[in-house]
Amino acid sequence: MRKSNYHFKFEDLTIYVRAMEFGELVNGLVKKFPKEERFELSSQFKRAADSIALNVSEGSSGTDKQFHNYLGNAWHSAHECVSCSSKAQMRNYITNEEDEENRRILTELSKMITTLRVRISKRIK
Repeated sequence: MRKSNYHFKFEDLTIYVRAMEFGELVNGLVKKFPKEERFELSSQFKRAADSIALNVSEGSSGTDKQFHNYLGNAWHSAHECVSCSSKAQMRNYITNEEDEENRRILTELSKMITTLRVRISKRIK
């Protein structure tokens, strides 16, 4: 990611950086999808992928309880991406290898989200 003179604390979170990278990966992948998928699976996949980073950044500015909830939304979006990737592979829009890479990244992101949620849960109690 590019460096800016104006920095936000959430930009230091590894989960945010990796989620941003995944969103860009998906954006590149869906460019190969057929035109008829532009407002269907392509759009859904991009929105779900982008939603991971968006929920991390939005939730980070609130209370621990709010951040915990937003991370839950990010976790759900990551799982939605698994289904989108599977659909794309089943329809031959992406290769098995691309689907596996998506799944690897989404597994990593899901684990990171879960770990952060557990740490925040301990502060909430």
